[in-house]
Amino acid sequence: MASPRCAAVALLHPAGVAAGGGARRRVLLLDQERPLWGTEVRRRRRRRFSSLETPPRCSKMYVPGFGEGSPEKKAARNLQHFFNYIAVRVVLTQLESYNREAYGELMDFVNRNSLNDADTFCKKLIRESPRHKQLGNDDLQVRSAYVKHDFEWDNLKRLSFKMVDEANTKLMRDYVLETSHIEDDN
Repeated sequence: MASPRCAAVALLHPAGVAAGGGARRRVLLLDQERPLWGTEVRRRRRRRFSSLETPPRCSKMYVPGFGEGSPEKKAARNLQHFFNYIAVRVVLTQLESYNREAYGELMDFVNRNSLNDADTFCKKLIRESPRHKQLGNDDLQVRSAYVKHDFEWDNLKRLSFKMVDEANTKLMRDYVLETSHIEDDN
């Protein structure tokens, strides 16, 4: 028996029965039988048909959505707020040493506005006044440079793994001690 990929598929014509009384058929040729199509077109067509199949089992854990996207996106959003906080601290430290007036203005602005939402904070800072616009640009530049060049992403991953493992171990050890009534040697 021939492979279903190699065989021509006969489809009934959408108009139904022809004037001659018999069903008119049209033949749909599959990828291998269309010599005029380029390999890229065949590759796209195969991808389209393969996407209709059941997706392969993934070894990753299913995590329900948070409403705004994946857990990674949520973590990235929180890191963005944190990086903005760091950038403001860096700019404040720099201004404190050479421009006390700008330092005072930025400090007043920080005291009046929350740093919890990075985008809102920067938007308000840039629109406050011409001097604040420059301070906002400094903040954006420092934030970008810190993320791209100074933040140790590998260290974050290593510390995250270590801290989660240590916290899990401590919680389970405390639970076992509570439930088993064994005296702690420490």
